[in-house]
Amino acid sequence: MRSTLRALTGAFAMTTATFAAAPAFADGEVNIYSYRQPFLIQPLLDAFTAETGVKTNVVFASKGLGERMAAEGANSPADVLLTVDIGRLDGAKQLGVTQPVASDVVNENIPAQYRDPEGHWIGLTNRARIIYASKDRVNQDSITYEELSDPKWKGKLCTRSGQHVYTIGLIASMVAHHGEEKTEEWLAGVRDNLARKPAGNDRAQVKAIFAGECDISIGNTYYMGKMETNDKEPEQKEWAESVRILFPNTDDRGSHVNLAGVVLAKHAPNKDNAVKLIEFLTSENAQKIYAESNFEYPVTPGVEVSERVKSWGELKPDALSLDDVAKNRKTASELVDKVGFDDGPAS
Repeated sequence: MRSTLRALTGAFAMTTATFAAAPAFADGEVNIYSYRQPFLIQPLLDAFTAETGVKTNVVFASKGLGERMAAEGANSPADVLLTVDIGRLDGAKQLGVTQPVASDVVNENIPAQYRDPEGHWIGLTNRARIIYASKDRVNQDSITYEELSDPKWKGKLCTRSGQHVYTIGLIASMVAHHGEEKTEEWLAGVRDNLARKPAGNDRAQVKAIFAGECDISIGNTYYMGKMETNDKEPEQKEWAESVRILFPNTDDRGSHVNLAGVVLAKHAPNKDNAVKLIEFLTSENAQKIYAESNFEYPVTPGVEVSERVKSWGELKPDALSLDDVAKNRKTASELVDKVGFDDGPAS
């Protein structure tokens, strides 16, 4: 059984002394630092322990884990880092907190396009960055990202912060496709179509559509499944019922996808168990759990999406290389600040 040692919700604002005071991880297990929320990974960790007998220990945080691993250095208890977005995967490599995974199992299960050429990160699932559209107020069945800057959407668009890792990834893909200058013009247009200052998570944007505050929002696909099946907060089912998913750019390059993945920690104290976990996460069994429980798109060939995901329509993923997305992230972040995206509409 997994034991959650600490639940971290803040940024990397802690001191090294705080790390030293943290509870020690047990030897012979596998220690996980995770940006992914508990409800998304717990079914997978339970299945891993049931199959292998290896226990898992998890530290959760919304940001700062890569920096924490760098600060801990050789004393870090982390064996693996679970995260989302190519920016964070590549960022961990750039921080020097990873080591290559040498595994024929991983190489066989995961296509090369979803693996770092040097083996420092492994992609596990995709999530599509799509448009949630009001069933009552949006009368079109297709859309493009470029169209989000069209004045017809003025005062009708909601989204989360421009500096969020998901938004940066999308903007970086726009830079790769259109160049910096055109992307800046586009981003300023999107900003001026906002119904309010960017705030909240993806589900909050759908709630805003339900409440009539906006007509469309940008979000990840799997949140639709989480809202549609949320028995603990049934009001989310009403939010989900008020919208439908539009996959952008289906007639040309396809929709931007956000990769979730894993890295092997440079100083992993339980390396063998860590590799065992990574291999498990690439297996057909784990990929099916990702598909059925998390409503994500498996990257292991031959594993299908869930029936619920199929009901949303067919995903045509943008074939843009992950390297092109990663290398344009800095520019994307600078453009967000340059156009004052998080300040909301200029007029």
